[in-house]
Formats: sequence, C-alpha cells, structure tokens
Amino acid sequence: MTAKLIDGKAAALALRERVANQVSRFREAKGRAPGLAVVLVGEHPPSAAYVRSKVKATREAGMESFEHRLPASVSQDELLAVVDQLNADPAVDGILVQLPLPKQVDETAIITRISPDKDVDGFHPVSAGRLSIGLPSFVPCTPLGCLMLLQQELGNLSGLDAMVVGRSNIVGKPMAQLLLQANCTVTVAHSRTRDLPAAVRRADIVVAAVGRPELIRGDWLKPGATVIDVGQERVEQPDGTRKLLGDVAFDEAVEVAGAITPVPGGVGPMTIACLIRNTLVSASRRDGFPLPEDL
Repeated sequence: MTAKLIDGKAAALALRERVANQVSRFREAKGRAPGLAVVLVGEHPPSAAYVRSKVKATREAGMESFEHRLPASVSQDELLAVVDQLNADPAVDGILVQLPLPKQVDETAIITRISPDKDVDGFHPVSAGRLSIGLPSFVPCTPLGCLMLLQQELGNLSGLDAMVVGRSNIVGKPMAQLLLQANCTVTVAHSRTRDLPAAVRRADIVVAAVGRPELIRGDWLKPGATVIDVGQERVEQPDGTRKLLGDVAFDEAVEVAGAITPVPGGVGPMTIACLIRNTLVSASRRDGFPLPEDL
C-alpha cells in the first residue's frame, strides 16, 4: 500500500485563515490587535529563520509583532529584565523566548519568569500542570498541531492505541497528555524502552519525536497506522549536500502506513499556525472576547 500524505501546509493555511478572521473581529470589537513578542538571543541560524517565519505569520494574521534581538553574550539578569518588561506591557498578549539559549542562561529560569497568562509556547510549569489535570491551558504548539492533524485525518481518536516516541517536555509529554484526553490508550517510548520495534508495531497512531533521523523503520509499523513525524534534522548526504530528514524512514514507512506526514511540509507549518492561534486565545482571555470552539 502507499500511505496518504497528510498535508500540514494546507491544514496550517486553513488554521491561519480562521485565526485571521477572528483577529479582524477582535480588532473591531476591542480597538487593538493581539500582540506577540518574540525574543531571539544570538545569531543561531535555524533559530533566526524560525523567528522570521513566526514574525511573518503574526503580521499576516493582522497581529502586532514585537521583536527583541539580544546578543549571545546577554546575561541571565538582562534577559529576565526583558521578560519582566514584556509581562507588564498591556500590548503584549504572548511572549516567546526562542530556544536554545546560551550556556550562561538558565532556560528554566527564563521559562518560569514568563507570566502563565502570556505563555503561548505552553512551556511554563503552570501550563504543564493544568494540561496534566485536564484544565484549560496553553498547549505547546507542536503537539497541539499534531493533535489537530490526527483529528483531521482520523476524526474521533477514542479507543485507538497511540505510541509517542520521545519524552521531552516540549513535545513527548504534552503529546501523551493530549492523546489521553482524546481517549487513546497511550504508550510513551524512549531510549530505555525494550524492543522498541515491537512496541511501535502495536500502535494505530505513531508520533515520532525523538530527534534521531530515520530511527523508525517501515517494518516497525502496523499496516495502516497513522504516522506523525515531528523530527527535523539536516543530515549530510554522500554527495556532500544536506537533506532534511524526519525521525521516520519515510520511503519505507510510506509503503506500510495508512497516512503519514512528510518532512518538510507536515508538522512544521502547524507549529507556527498554532502559535498565532495561542496568541489570539491569550488576547481573548485577557479581554473577554469569545472565540468559536473550532478554532
């Protein structure tokens, strides 16, 4: 069989259009636009490119974008002062500090300094705690985008066996929480999992978020499984070029899976679309502006 390709670009475009429509309503009702502040430390090329994409998407949705670029030598206290300033700024509804940060800065200290009310990345311990007990919260953008793609492809996920490969705070753990809330039976696999191929082979849904290119092979998959590949690593090829690969061996998996996200063009666009969605949600909560349930 040949798997159906799950078009993350099309899904992200549709979500961004829905957000833009609601931003227009928000501006008309409240006399201001939702605002997203992005803080970039240093000149890490992938981070800089990602920030450009986020800023572009924010402005295209009709939102205000506030960029703060700081040198790689910035001290932790200086960065905390910027976060404090943004926490207090009424024009800012969401704060995103682009990771990774330089070695002299404690990432946890920065993340926990962001107001939970403006934590549109969903990384604050308050956001994680609320998610874990099923209360309304900001959900990290990548797992939220993965869930939207799964629901778009499969509809009701109730009763399905789901495997999350990876246990990071950014993707793996919140992804498992979201799938549990969708009434899946969830397994989280990691570097200490015994017989990982056999564990993956039992799953109707596989979310690969381990950061190891092409770790998951085609013969690990249950025939007809739905595969969401979060991995994005540039790997040097024999001819010297660099190719963007996911955590799943795509050419093998596409012959076994029922549906699969490509890399690129799968999860990545949804991550940015969910960021602007979360920013709108933050503004709506702060200003008491109702949003449709399908956002």
